[in-house]
Amino acid sequence: MDHANHTWTPSFLLAGFTTTGTLQPLAFLGTLCIYLLTLAGNLLVIVLVWADSGLSTPMYFFISVLSFLELWYVSTTVPMLLHTLLHGRSPISSAACFVQLYVFHSLGMTECCLLGVMALDRYLAICRPLHYHSLMSRQVQLWLAGASWVAGFSAALVPAGLTATLPFCLREVAHYFCDLAPLMQLSCVDTSWHAQVYIAVIGIINACNLSFILGLYGGILRVVLKLPSAASRAKAFSTCSSHITVVVLFFGSAFIVYVGPPESHPKGTDKLIALVYTFLTPFLNPIIYTLRNKEVRVAVLRVTLSIRSLLKAL
Repeated sequence: MDHANHTWTPSFLLAGFTTTGTLQPLAFLGTLCIYLLTLAGNLLVIVLVWADSGLSTPMYFFISVLSFLELWYVSTTVPMLLHTLLHGRSPISSAACFVQLYVFHSLGMTECCLLGVMALDRYLAICRPLHYHSLMSRQVQLWLAGASWVAGFSAALVPAGLTATLPFCLREVAHYFCDLAPLMQLSCVDTSWHAQVYIAVIGIINACNLSFILGLYGGILRVVLKLPSAASRAKAFSTCSSHITVVVLFFGSAFIVYVGPPESHPKGTDKLIALVYTFLTPFLNPIIYTLRNKEVRVAVLRVTLSIRSLLKAL
């Protein structure tokens, strides 16, 4: 690889995953199917929440916002993943690379904040039921959702901006999208200071939100354990189980890649771990929030019957 000393490159090469023979079309088709199912599943959640009055609650509003975010989140990286699976190493302009880096981390940190907001919603619903609807009014819902987006897109300016100003001597990104660590490895200068800033920014945001979520669930646990019947305790826990599952998937994989030291995991595993939060979690979220939820299944039936009635009327 060319080690010429220059500070700007017009494009990078995304290495992607190495697939050969019959594995290549199978990997492409499998990824494409999961991507399309992810888009369809998240769109279904959005349509159901906005079309069915039975789902017009704060919890489902935030779930629809999460699904909207997941549509953009998965579409930021997977199309390029599909391209590299089909064509191998793929060029990407430096401008597109840095835009992808910024948008990806903006959406990731927005999801981090939104998961905290969703935990707050569950805490108020279970621990402050008499005041829940006044505390979580429509205006408050919109403000919390908007604040999550603003916080995420503002915080991502730091790592994305610092990375874009680095001088690069190498071109091949050892990943299937433009991410912080693979880009820093291409720099002509020592990036240890940059890595510390990235870990501080991303680590603090993740750690604060995770601590906030754990604190809220600690309060929920204390209240639930005091409920008189096992049925009421089971119902309270069931409303939180989906959110807890998503939190574990998202924060677990994110901490491994962005907060832990790079030498703590073997070379090349970052791409595999990244598939969890860039690809698997957006795919599983609609399943976790719908198939395990009776209210959503009933809403699907109501919307389906309404569509059939409308088609018959035509």
